[in-house]
Amino acid sequence: MENPLDNQNGGSQQPKRKRQSLAASVFVSLLSKLKEALVSVLPVAAIVFVLCLTPIVDVSLKEAAIFAGSALFLILGIGLFNLGADLAMTPMGEQMGSGLTKSRSLALLLAVSFVMGLLVTVAEPDLSVLAQQVSAVINSATLIITVGAGVGLFLLIGVVKVVFKRNITPILLFFYLLMFALVAILVETGRGRFIPLIFDSGGVTTGPITVPFLMALGVGVASTVGGRGAKENSFGLIALCSIGPMLAVLLLSLSVKGDIPYSLPDYSISANFGAALGETLGKTCLDVLIALAMIVVSFLILQVFLLKLPKRRILQTAIGILYTFVGLVVFFTAVEIGFMPIGFKLGQALANFNKPLLIAFSFVMGLVVVLAEPAVHVLNRQVEQVTGGTVSKRAMLIALSLGVGISIGLSVIRVIYGFSLLYYLIPGYVLSLGLSLFVPKLYTSIAFDAGGVASGPLTATFILPFVIGACSVLQGESEVMELAFGVVAMVAMTPLITIQLLGFRSIFAARLKAKMTIHRIVSADDKQIIEFL
Repeated sequence: MENPLDNQNGGSQQPKRKRQSLAASVFVSLLSKLKEALVSVLPVAAIVFVLCLTPIVDVSLKEAAIFAGSALFLILGIGLFNLGADLAMTPMGEQMGSGLTKSRSLALLLAVSFVMGLLVTVAEPDLSVLAQQVSAVINSATLIITVGAGVGLFLLIGVVKVVFKRNITPILLFFYLLMFALVAILVETGRGRFIPLIFDSGGVTTGPITVPFLMALGVGVASTVGGRGAKENSFGLIALCSIGPMLAVLLLSLSVKGDIPYSLPDYSISANFGAALGETLGKTCLDVLIALAMIVVSFLILQVFLLKLPKRRILQTAIGILYTFVGLVVFFTAVEIGFMPIGFKLGQALANFNKPLLIAFSFVMGLVVVLAEPAVHVLNRQVEQVTGGTVSKRAMLIALSLGVGISIGLSVIRVIYGFSLLYYLIPGYVLSLGLSLFVPKLYTSIAFDAGGVASGPLTATFILPFVIGACSVLQGESEVMELAFGVVAMVAMTPLITIQLLGFRSIFAARLKAKMTIHRIVSADDKQIIEFL
């Protein structure tokens, strides 16, 4: 997509007219983003409202009004975030990746990659939520720093893969086999309740702040390195950065004693809504500010000593960061204030009413909720641009929607019957890693990146409370940690299969087309060939 702040009319325009043209271009781009966000959020909001109008769910007028307002702000937040990602997050990542690669200092590139992975992850808001859940068993600071170091290390491994143009499939095979071997030890030592938390950690640490930046970093490095397969080489960083947190939490789980105490949070809307809104808004502003500051400070240091981009690019980046900041604050506040309480109440109501309806609703919500994840749109646009339209946004959305729908439906079935998450994860990863040996490498890299992107903040703040609500009714509060948690891991796993199946489809389509062409040539008579010649 062409950047709305790129100079379109050369240097002959007067400064005032330039500013007007730029402002108009940004405004048009923002309207386009808001329209895209409206289409994404509307299905989720419509399904929830239709269900709330039935006798199944008892929703007060206040709760309905807050949810409606949150849906509107969600649209605004996604629109602003997507514009900010185009203006700042993606260009910053590409420029840093390209600039560091052009410096021809591998040590500098790897050192900056590790530090960026560590800092961005430590500042990721979703990781703080995860750390609070297990603070009674694992020290929060220890968990956050360990997970951050894991992401930094695997970002470093991902950059090495890009620089030396290595195939991602054997790397994924090695680390997933290692992880499942450690999981077996965890089960043998009686710590199996940690498993959902371990696999969920891989999803929560690749949030909307880190995803656009890390994806663009890979594109910047790959485009500078060049060579054959540069397109597929640029993907895979998100996939590897999702493994780091899982291994880190797994190793910590092997070292702790005891169980994870879990108490059901208060999902009700506060009687003093204004005070609760102000508190949430203030905390969200601080969290997002810290997270963005980590990236911005690193970018400015490289700008001074290495990149030396023109002032106009810096101004563009500053405007984009402002849009990103406002968009993320509005998004996170809206989902926490409006979507989390409604999600929990829907889960309880449907579990009490009818189990088949609960499963069906879970599948439908999975189909549409992925459309409202901010980072999904960034991934889809980048995939379409990098592949030159070979993998279209529409095909990606269909594959992601089906994957997430199936994953949430399966998660609810697990809640109903109360069996281990490993019954899904082991065959699921065996199938996805097996597919990676046969499909084009481009589809494997995109699929594993998409798994981390799909399990975004809306999954954690709407789908997870929904499943927790259902589990609290069907299995009791004591089983929530073992049965309700793990839905993020499922959302991260199923796109690996559906998108690689999309790759299989492309292979068969290409072979069928080639076979039909050969058949036409062979079946043509001599007269047709002569006339053709």
